[in-house]
Amino acid sequence: MLILGGSYLFYGWWDWRFLFLIVFSTLVDYFCGLQLARKPGEKRFLYLSLLVNLGILSAFKYFNFFLDSWYDLAANLGFSSVNNWAIDVVLPVGISFYTFQTLSYTIDVYRKKIPAERSLLNFAAFVSFFPQLVAGPIERAKNLLPQIRNRRKFKYPQAVTGLRLILWGFFKKIVIADALAYKVEEIFPNYEILNGGVLLLGLLYFAVQIYCDFSGYSDIAIGTAKLLGIDLMVNFRFPYFSKNVTEFWRRWHISLSTWFRDYVYIPLGGSRVSRNLAVRNIFIVFLLSGFWHGANWTFIGWGLANAMLFVPVFLIRKRKEPTRDAVWVHWLKVGLTFFLVTLTWAFFRSDTIGDALLYLWKCFSEFQIPYTHRSGMEEVLILFLFDFLLRNDPGNLSSLDRLKRPLRWGIYLFLGLWIMSVFNTYQPPFIYFQF
Repeated sequence: MLILGGSYLFYGWWDWRFLFLIVFSTLVDYFCGLQLARKPGEKRFLYLSLLVNLGILSAFKYFNFFLDSWYDLAANLGFSSVNNWAIDVVLPVGISFYTFQTLSYTIDVYRKKIPAERSLLNFAAFVSFFPQLVAGPIERAKNLLPQIRNRRKFKYPQAVTGLRLILWGFFKKIVIADALAYKVEEIFPNYEILNGGVLLLGLLYFAVQIYCDFSGYSDIAIGTAKLLGIDLMVNFRFPYFSKNVTEFWRRWHISLSTWFRDYVYIPLGGSRVSRNLAVRNIFIVFLLSGFWHGANWTFIGWGLANAMLFVPVFLIRKRKEPTRDAVWVHWLKVGLTFFLVTLTWAFFRSDTIGDALLYLWKCFSEFQIPYTHRSGMEEVLILFLFDFLLRNDPGNLSSLDRLKRPLRWGIYLFLGLWIMSVFNTYQPPFIYFQF
């Protein structure tokens, strides 16, 4: 992995000037954890952790966004003479991930769900565990810290699973995501001159690209950790085979969705409150989730679009008990869910809310059967074929163990040769490196 994947895992993400951020965050949360252990219920140390972590995140990721929004508002109100200025700052890659990870530790110590970590070395290893530091999964202290504390031994089955996940992660990234990236780059910037059919293809390509790109990184990170004797949480469980939007969000970026569930949604009252308050809580979570992804109104629009899809399913399921669907009904629901989720990616990929809305409008108002840009369909079909065959897998590819050894090794060789045949000197960096 260090040879083939080094350019992916470490490409452009580390700058010594930002080393102080993760060191400072680590020291603050280590100190706050110890103080919370000595003085249970002392909220000022929890508030200090919140202030430092969210302050760092806001300063580097959101300051210019709020400033630009203020200038736009002032201009719309007629104050055109307002002096525009901004901070020229580079966003440290992975800052959204490790700030949430270390923040969850402090909150859990405050809630007495875990004991405070006494060893600074163990705690620093938890915060900066390199396989998942840059783009997750966002691990919890109750899972990762005990594994760091304990003595680890090499386990052959664990190492096999790890290598298998690394291979599968590189396949999804290099063979599928990177091939579709060039197609997406052709379509989205030129949406004004393309017909609706091609634009729908662009959405399909991006839906598969971002899934293979992000889940590919997660697989590589989880697999690498297994080689070191560490089990990280599964971050994706074949989300495009979900039969409703609520199920999709239980399968997509699981470490983030469960983070917002545990530290935002449930503290707000979750679904135990009135229907109106439950709906409010859902919108808050999705808007924050969108904002977490980036300092742009398009991400907030993406979160809002998902909330609007999520709420109706939530209300219907709350009124009646779920029933077992006929096979054709099940797959109809899967197809509809995938279609609706795919439409929301227009906001995620577009530069502005206006671009996203016009893109979606043209998809249907100017629809024509796409006779061009169809070469990306091979990658789409490959992904869905593999995911269909593995859809009942727990997320570690253990389903392959049921195959005869020659067939299993034939698959490994086939995937490895395919990766090498399409690997170029430069590949697009992982999408989530920007978050």
